Amino acid sequence: MQAESGCGIQDPSRRRLRLVYDGECPICRRYVRWQRMRKEVGELELIDARQDSEARQQLTAMGIDLDQGFALQIGKRWYHGSEALHRLTLLGTRSGVFNRLMYRLFASPERTARLYPLLRACRNGLLKMLRKGRIDNLRH
Repeated sequence: MQAESGCGIQDPSRRRLRLVYDGECPICRRYVRWQRMRKEVGELELIDARQDSEARQQLTAMGIDLDQGFALQIGKRWYHGSEALHRLTLLGTRSGVFNRLMYRLFASPERTARLYPLLRACRNGLLKMLRKGRIDNLRH
């Protein structure tokens, strides 16, 4: 997916912020619980990728594999995987140890792209240990 300039921040009355994440993954659940958005950014709608939703249907139609990473919608634009993590980091606060650490790790798109495969591998390994199946949103 192409990057756009800035974070995609626009007038809050027109902006839509949605995060589609794996609700069965303990790491993912904790991350979305601890992540805090800046007030001027607005509210982030959290959507479990394992539940049927309009967002999941839209991402599936776009061919976005939710087993390969979460997806973030800013306005009308969707970001996936490392791009989503990077943009979410830029929209977050810098308050609290967790949010400061996330900013230090993922404010750079290059570093985020290098680290994301490791994060995905940890998630996949944990889900396997917990005997949780794949999201499989692209299965036909």
